[in-house]
Amino acid sequence: MKENKKVYQHIKPNLKDWPIYSISENRANFVDRLVNNSYKKLYQKYDGDFEDILEKTIYQERIRIKRTPWRVDPPNDEAFWNKMKNRFGKSKRFKSDKKLEEFERKSVYRIVQKYSEEIVGSFVPKTFLFARKFLTAMFNMLLGENLFKKSWKIWGKRESLYNALKVYGDIDKIRNLADKGTVIIVPTHFSNLDSILIGYVVDTKLGIPAFSYGAGLNLYNFGPAAYFMNRLGAYRVDRRKKNAIYLETLKVMSALSIKSGVNNLFFPEGTRSRSGSTNEKLKLGLLNSIIEAQRDICINNLDQKVFIVPLILDYHFVLEAKSLIRQHLTIQGREKYSAIRDLGKSKRKIFKFIWEFYSKSSEIVCSFGDPIDFIGNKVDFDGNSMDRNGKVININEYFISEDGLASDVQRESEYTKLLAAKIVERFKRDNVVLSSHMIAYLAFEMFKHFHPNLDLFGLLKMPMGDFIIPKKYFIKQMDHFITLLKTMEEEGAIRLSSIFEESSETVLMDGLSHIGLYHSRKPLKLIKDNFLASDDLELLYYYHNRLDGYHFKNIFKVTDQDQIIDIFREEE
Repeated sequence: MKENKKVYQHIKPNLKDWPIYSISENRANFVDRLVNNSYKKLYQKYDGDFEDILEKTIYQERIRIKRTPWRVDPPNDEAFWNKMKNRFGKSKRFKSDKKLEEFERKSVYRIVQKYSEEIVGSFVPKTFLFARKFLTAMFNMLLGENLFKKSWKIWGKRESLYNALKVYGDIDKIRNLADKGTVIIVPTHFSNLDSILIGYVVDTKLGIPAFSYGAGLNLYNFGPAAYFMNRLGAYRVDRRKKNAIYLETLKVMSALSIKSGVNNLFFPEGTRSRSGSTNEKLKLGLLNSIIEAQRDICINNLDQKVFIVPLILDYHFVLEAKSLIRQHLTIQGREKYSAIRDLGKSKRKIFKFIWEFYSKSSEIVCSFGDPIDFIGNKVDFDGNSMDRNGKVININEYFISEDGLASDVQRESEYTKLLAAKIVERFKRDNVVLSSHMIAYLAFEMFKHFHPNLDLFGLLKMPMGDFIIPKKYFIKQMDHFITLLKTMEEEGAIRLSSIFEESSETVLMDGLSHIGLYHSRKPLKLIKDNFLASDDLELLYYYHNRLDGYHFKNIFKVTDQDQIIDIFREEE
């Protein structure tokens, strides 16, 4: 599929026509609806018996306050939970069961109120318009063409920036669906830049009204970030809170937002990928809120539909890659893994980073998958759900029970799993292979192939000097690998960036110029005498993992080891 270079006009140019603005303007009413809906769901789920979840919630929250306090926690947090503990203890003395139940219900309701006020954000048009200009400047600096344009055109024209932010997918279809219903974007997650980047691309290139998204409360510890997120439609997600009341309130917040017509952004992986690969096990909690929202829409016979759009983000570089891959290796390797001392803090390395930042350009790819409905069925241009034979499906039929349209927890749990499986499938099929990912994958696989007796941690401990690959041999293997990738693209199993239309030599040099662009140590580089080497095997492994989920077979032949020995002799 070719890149979509079109820049679209906004579907609704006036920000005050956006659903996210509407619920922000009526925030108090929305919070009340959230409280009442959350309490109702909890009451139905626990049949009005709140003793256990109330006791567990109070205990977990008091432990959280003692062990992991944050600056952004409400100032009355500790006092609130201490008071709840004291009142709960005194309630045990009630002689009347009815009075005890009434106390427990009021306590749960009060906790839901507290959580709802914490979670719900707001949307301020003036702040959004400023953010649009600010992000244009920021991404121009990060992705712009060269030092001189970055100096003179930071606040200038957007053409070079739009060229660096590459978009793939049927955008006309997504825009039409956004005008007919509620769009849920479910992206891969690699960097803290992801939500900002997606919001910017959706706004400036796709022309779709702003999305609501969950932002980790830890990000609010940074004052400027907190200021903007509080005013740009983000709702707060505190991952320290694992109790049933909080999680249910969070789910209802998501479903209620969708039913209110607000476009939403979910990261189904839950958190950034530490390994660099796409996680195939998605978090089902928020995905289930999509099912619940669509079911409620059908039951209430509303003229509304939910559309899910998978989005695959592809970066030549991830600023946090080093810390992320070390977290992954520490968890996976435990005693086998011992991090190499980071030499990237020297003055020379810092100067090198600054020069790379201002003198080079990069690109980021946003690959939008084909839209699907709440259960994973394809939808046509007008939003009709289609079966495998191309026939229109009435989605109401998915929610029919003996008593008509109704909820069914077990059935909807299966629907959530079907949706998750379809999203994972689209993550693979709609992924755009970048030159840097391809060469990183091939280089590290070669390293593994020529040291078959070593496990991953053995490879990472090897001296850097032992990682050296003749360029001539590497390009020969690239020819074979690119042919395989092009065959997969023809079969609809993957997407390739436009650079793969060029020669293998051009693809290699493009990949080397972009891979880990802003890292102080290069994951892969060309050295004298036409050899490829690495300054950082951990980073090479991280970028290699972007393609690891495809489980390519037969990349190397049995005779390859003999061939590389002959090439080494020839080079000598």
